[in-house]
Amino acid sequence: MTLLSNPRTRRRRLAVGAAAAGLLAALLTAAPAGAVPDPGDTPAAPKSVSKSDAAQTREAIERGEIPAPDEIAHSDNIEHLANIPKDALPGNNTDLAFQGKYAFAGNYDGFRIFDISNPKAPRTVSQVLCPGSQNDVSVSGDLLFLSTDSSRSDNSCNSTTQPATEKSSWEGMKIFDISDKANPKYVSAVETACGSHTHTLVPERRNVYVYVSSYSPDAAFPDCQPPHDGISVIKVPRKAPERAAVVNFPVLFPGEGPDGGGNPGGPTNPGVRKTSGCHDITVLPSEDLAAGACMGDGILFSIEDPENPKIIDQVQDNTNFAFWHSATFNQKADKVVFTDELGGGSGATCNAAVGPDRGANGIYDIRGKGDKRKLVFKSYFKIPRHQADTENCVAHNGSLIPVRGKDLMVQAWYQGGVSVWDFTDSRKPKEIGYFERGPLSTDKITTGGSWSAYYYNGRVYSNDMAKGLDVLKINDKRTEPAQRVRLHELNVQTQPDYFD
Repeated sequence: MTLLSNPRTRRRRLAVGAAAAGLLAALLTAAPAGAVPDPGDTPAAPKSVSKSDAAQTREAIERGEIPAPDEIAHSDNIEHLANIPKDALPGNNTDLAFQGKYAFAGNYDGFRIFDISNPKAPRTVSQVLCPGSQNDVSVSGDLLFLSTDSSRSDNSCNSTTQPATEKSSWEGMKIFDISDKANPKYVSAVETACGSHTHTLVPERRNVYVYVSSYSPDAAFPDCQPPHDGISVIKVPRKAPERAAVVNFPVLFPGEGPDGGGNPGGPTNPGVRKTSGCHDITVLPSEDLAAGACMGDGILFSIEDPENPKIIDQVQDNTNFAFWHSATFNQKADKVVFTDELGGGSGATCNAAVGPDRGANGIYDIRGKGDKRKLVFKSYFKIPRHQADTENCVAHNGSLIPVRGKDLMVQAWYQGGVSVWDFTDSRKPKEIGYFERGPLSTDKITTGGSWSAYYYNGRVYSNDMAKGLDVLKINDKRTEPAQRVRLHELNVQTQPDYFD
C-alpha cells in the first residue's frame, strides 16, 4: 500500500496489511494527490437541454424563483455549518456511514474518512483510492465494507475497467480493516452475482451478514445471468474477515421462465423498470424486519434467520413509481417510506411538468401482525420547491430524525438539495425545512447534488456529489429532542432502535 504523505514529509512505503495477496489500495492524506478517475466508473456526461429550457432556467433565476449557480438557499430553521470540498478523490461522492467521531464518505474513486468531532470544521483523516462505482460504504466495528458494481479487471484497488462479457471480470464486495482510521488496510474481497450496487449489514456478535443488492442481468454476462431475482448473502467472521464468503442466494421473486416472478415492467406496465433483483434494502434488526426496494416492487420481509430472509408482503405501484430505490422504517415499525428514482438520478423530475407524485416518496402503513402484515399505501411526498430543468432531482437517500412520538426525516434530493419533512400523519406529509444550491449549469443537466443526507448525533451530514461534504444544523423545536440521542455507529440501511 502506497502512502502519499503531507508535502512536508517525504514519501514512504508501507507494507500491505491484507490477508489476501494482491489486494492493494492507494492511501492518500489530506493533501491533494494525483489520483486519476477511471473513465469506466464515471457517470454519464452532461446532457444539453433545449434552448427554451435553458432560457426558462435563466429567467427563473432572474425572478428569484430558484438560486443562481453556486448560490445557497435554505429555510430559516436550517444553518449551514461547513462545507469540505472534494480533494484527492475527484469522482462523484456517494453514500455515508458513521462511527464515533468519524464519518466515512463513499466516492466513485474510493472513500474518505473525516474526523467530525468538531462539526463546524470536519478534518480529513485519510483518503483511499479504490475505483469501482458506486463505492457504497458501511462500517461495523473494525470493518469497512465497500460495494463494487462496475466490471473490473480484478478485485484489487489497482484494477481497471473490463467488459462484463469476460469471465475473468470481477464485481462484488471489498472489506477493509479500519482499526487505524489513518491507515485503512484492505483485507479481502468477495465476488457476487451481478456485482454489488448497494449493500446492507445485519451485524451479530461474531459475524456480520451482508445483504448485497444488484440487478440488470444479461445472458451475455457470465457472472450475471437472468433472471437474478434475489440477493447475495455474505457471512463475514469478525475475527477472520479474510474468510468472508457468500452463504446463500435467496430468490425473493420466484417464478418460472427466464424473467422470474417480479414486476414484468413494460410493455405490461409502461414506464416501470422490470424487476431483476433489488436496488437497496433497509433492515430493522430490533424487529427482525427488512424492507426492500426492488426496481419494480416494494417488499417487506422477515430476517429472523438472517441467512434465509422470508417475504411477508409485496407491493407494486404501476401508476407513479418507475424504479423502487430505497426504504426507511419509522421508529414504531408501522410505516415504511419507499423512494422512487424516476429518471435514474440524472433527470430533471422536480418540476411542474412531472408533477407532485412521480419521482416522489411513497408512504405505506404496515398493518397486521407477524407473517400476515401488509403494506398499505397512504400518500406521496415530494419536495414542494420546483427545480430548474437543468437540475437532476429526485427522491434519494435519507434517514430518520429520532424524536419520540413523531415521524421526521431528512432526505437528499440530488440538486433539489436536502429536505426535512414530517410524515407523522402518513396521509398528510409536509416539508418543514430545506437546504439547496442553485443549478450546476443553466444550459445542460450536469449530475450533482446531495446523494445522501443523514442525521447523526445532532447534525445533518450531506454528501454532495460535486460540492463535497456539507454539515447542517436544524434549529427547530420539532426536532430539538433528537439532539439528546447519541449513537456510537450508524449505517442508515441498518436502522437502529434509537431509543433502546
